[in-house]
Amino acid sequence: MNNLQTMPKPASFAATNTVFIGRSIRHSLRNIESLMMAIMLPVMLMLLFTYIFGGALDPSGNYVNYVVPGIILLCAGFGSSSTAVDVASDMTNGIINRFRTMPISSISVITGHVAASLARNLLATCMVIGVALLVGFRPNATFIEWLGAIGVIILFILTFTWLFAAIGLVTGSPSAASGYGFALLFLPYLSSAFVPTNTMPSWMQGFANHQPITPVIETIRGLLMGTPVLHNGWWAIGWCSVLLVMSIGWCLLAFRRKSGK
Repeated sequence: MNNLQTMPKPASFAATNTVFIGRSIRHSLRNIESLMMAIMLPVMLMLLFTYIFGGALDPSGNYVNYVVPGIILLCAGFGSSSTAVDVASDMTNGIINRFRTMPISSISVITGHVAASLARNLLATCMVIGVALLVGFRPNATFIEWLGAIGVIILFILTFTWLFAAIGLVTGSPSAASGYGFALLFLPYLSSAFVPTNTMPSWMQGFANHQPITPVIETIRGLLMGTPVLHNGWWAIGWCSVLLVMSIGWCLLAFRRKSGK
């Protein structure tokens, strides 16, 4: 009876997640190289396509307005991919076993990584948009359209962060997680991110038009640049919602199997 009375009270869900979110943010701030790479690589690609390839792709000089929505998603993808490595590190270095001995919900270590990744990616996205404005990006979106574009970007970041978290859980090491996650980063190149899909070979257009990235890019492009969104908005929300639910479910199942609960 005395032992039961001295057992620590389990921490609340909100308190546990707050602690793990703070932990993941501190880890991000300490890993400045990873944060800078998540920002610099998309910026370098944007400058490369704008100044090297842009003249050939669009002689009018407006290619930067076309390419920036794709670069925004590429930035979000690079930033989210580090989640797979962070989660795999936690699952292989023994710290999860330590968390299991505490009166907390250890799954919060995953939600902490996801929340920190969202904050990190939004910061990187703002910096990429800032550089884009300096090199000639001129959106004509209203305040409501900006809010809509930001909402789609947040939904995309959450979806891919949970997906990368699941990849980190099922792989055996951080290096393997990095390799598997990197494969997903090729999807923007097989979409309308850099060129219209109707300029691609006919055998590739079917995949490019119907994969999840293309409707997301076309939705963001339409909201920011005034191009027709048409049905792309619904497809973007639908794709992201389905993948988000599947990724969260995959994470929960994989975490229970890996943590032995």
